[in-house]
Amino acid sequence: MAFRPLLRQRFAPVWVGATLAAAPITLSKVNDQPAEESLTNAAMDRKPIYDDTPLDTTAPAPTQPAAPSTPSSDVRYRPTPTDRLAVQVGKARLALYQQAVRVEDGVNNALTETLRLEHSFTSTIRSLAPPKESGERVFPGVLYVLVASMAGSIVTRNRNILLRATVPAAIGIGAAYAVLPITMKNVGDLAWKYEEKYPVLADAHLRTRERVTSFWETGKAHSQMGVGMIQDKVTETRSSMEDWVKKGR
Repeated sequence: MAFRPLLRQRFAPVWVGATLAAAPITLSKVNDQPAEESLTNAAMDRKPIYDDTPLDTTAPAPTQPAAPSTPSSDVRYRPTPTDRLAVQVGKARLALYQQAVRVEDGVNNALTETLRLEHSFTSTIRSLAPPKESGERVFPGVLYVLVASMAGSIVTRNRNILLRATVPAAIGIGAAYAVLPITMKNVGDLAWKYEEKYPVLADAHLRTRERVTSFWETGKAHSQMGVGMIQDKVTETRSSMEDWVKKGR
């Protein structure tokens, strides 16, 4: 290390001489190149202010939007609270609509049944009235039936409850058949029409009617027999009196 300064001082003239010897060779090479070539190289080395490259007038192609990434099949959709609320609201609206339809159908059916009953009642009452050509009048005939029933109740006012309940009804029905025969026939046919819907009631009615009819026929036969016997007795009495009068002369 102590000899380094000495080496520098010793070899310094040698290094300077080598440098000076190489400088003319480099300058000669530069001088040998033509001026135009040197200018061209200088121009190429410098960066121009304006770019001489032609402009591209074609518009850039529009970039296509990236396709949305599709969820994989293994990822399941989970409904949000809004979706669940919408489903519940839809169910509630559907149930309310069905209930409203049921109420409307019930009201319509009730009105239809009411109109049907009204039509049936009016047509039934109209069918009980006698025809005009029969000459039977309902209004005065009903008054006669009521008067007869009141007369029966007056007659049986001091009797037992059974007579007071049955005699006015029997007298009223008899008077109705006598005064309003066609109307009572229509009433009987209507009652029988309703009784046919209940076989037990219809059977009881037929049995009662047979008993009443047989009782009436039996009473009628007995009455005819009694009238005949009375007529025979009267005839015998008359003949005997005539014989007695003849003998007395």
